[in-house]
Amino acid sequence: MITLTNLAIQFGKRVLYKDVNIKFTRGNIYGVIGANGAGKSTLLRAISGDLEPNKGSVEMGVGERLSILEQDHFKYDAYVVMDTVLMGYELLWNNMKERDQLYSKAEMTEEDGNRAAELEEKFAEMNGWEAESNAAQLLQNLGINEDLHHKQMSELSNNEKVRVMLAKALFGKPDNLLLDEPTNDLDLDTVEWLEEYLGEIDENQTVLIVSHDRHFLDSVTTQTIDIDFGKVTVFAGNYSFWYESSQLALRQAQNQKLKAEEKKKQLEEFIRRFSANVAKSRQTTSRKKMLEKLNVEEIRPSSRKYPGIIFQMEREPGNQILEVEGLKATDEDGTILFDNVNFNIEKGQKVVFLSHNSKAMTTLFEIINGNREPEAGTYKWGVTITTAYLPLDNTQFFNCDLNLVEWLSQYGPGNEVTMKAFLGRMLFRQEEVEKKVNVLSGGEKMRCMIARMQLQNANCLILDTPTNHLDMESIQAFNNNLIAFKGNILFSSHDLELISTVSNRIIELTPNGTIDKLMSYEEYIHNEQIKEQKIKMYNM
Repeated sequence: MITLTNLAIQFGKRVLYKDVNIKFTRGNIYGVIGANGAGKSTLLRAISGDLEPNKGSVEMGVGERLSILEQDHFKYDAYVVMDTVLMGYELLWNNMKERDQLYSKAEMTEEDGNRAAELEEKFAEMNGWEAESNAAQLLQNLGINEDLHHKQMSELSNNEKVRVMLAKALFGKPDNLLLDEPTNDLDLDTVEWLEEYLGEIDENQTVLIVSHDRHFLDSVTTQTIDIDFGKVTVFAGNYSFWYESSQLALRQAQNQKLKAEEKKKQLEEFIRRFSANVAKSRQTTSRKKMLEKLNVEEIRPSSRKYPGIIFQMEREPGNQILEVEGLKATDEDGTILFDNVNFNIEKGQKVVFLSHNSKAMTTLFEIINGNREPEAGTYKWGVTITTAYLPLDNTQFFNCDLNLVEWLSQYGPGNEVTMKAFLGRMLFRQEEVEKKVNVLSGGEKMRCMIARMQLQNANCLILDTPTNHLDMESIQAFNNNLIAFKGNILFSSHDLELISTVSNRIIELTPNGTIDKLMSYEEYIHNEQIKEQKIKMYNM
């Protein structure tokens, strides 16, 4: 349990929030949402003690243990992987070190013996005898194989370090757990494991999660913490419930003719419908109970602003979209990214590309966009097809001294007013459009790239991990428009919600050909035949 009392945080004159009074109760997982810069990570830092609040207090239950997902991936480079994970339970780790010191003595005194007995008792209480096997299992589940468990952290890749730090945070089932973007750098299979793990948290545990992954938040959270314009508010339900209910309340607020009784009836029906859906999922029963108790007066419109993303086609595509035959590509080190890739894209298909190696999708997109030559094979676009490409790395687009209006004017017809209108739709304020593009943040660059794509009026969108650097509002608006888009979409993504709601075809790229299925992502990942096929094609 975590209690915030009159909490206030500000940097200089900028007040992030004040008078925050919230009790985070046991058995619940709270998803923390808010616009970029609203103070989501700051809230977790204040709770962890890493940041001193300007006012107020943070308290936990007596004797409760707090664990956090640390972001410094070099902090433990001097330690082996197994020890790093064990350090996640500080009391146990200190106990182990002290025991080792005592038992290493050539001769123990009576005082040493009494202390050893005391430590042994506490060690057993903390489940110390199973600690290493539990830590090893966590690591294994997170994709860190046994051969890495006793290596130095400094020998691991950044992606591997991320997983070890997550294992460290989870180890020992802490009473209070703070996770800041826990799905970053995780593959889809590992994210699913984490969803299942958190879905079975102890009734005495309290978890707070900051994440841009909507599917993940929907799968695990029981309540939503919304940070908006200096206010920190608790809402029952997950992200989708918060988003859909706030949008319904907003539509109601804009409808002057709608009577209060009718509004209440609509909201009650929405809660009933959403609650019924929860019951069918893997989500915790506590969320369902909360929704059933929810008063309609608690549902309020959100003041969040969503970008206006609208992709329109200048011309209708013909029947021939893209034909690929025998494509092969290798990495710089000789690793085969994919081979013998054959597929034919049909009209209206929205295809998500998957692979164990994320470089495979980027390489395929670079090839079909004419930016890279394949080792073998050919591709052919239909004569009616126009493409708009959102690359993974957009650095080259911003190596210039142009302002936003000048930059955008390069990519489509229209005068200054037109360009400002497109930028305004992407939530750039009037004073921001004169900024130089070479000083933009990652999120601002992505919004510029999306504006650029809208100008192109293409009938086929190619998107390489499009939700990178975007805030939740931009991701949601992007997602909604991709669902509505009538043309073709070829994309890769770590965002399960995007994959699940947009794609109607899945193509997995392997070193030994493709797995090509017309089915939902949920069906795909749980199909036993496909699992067996994957093992063969990846030579696992």
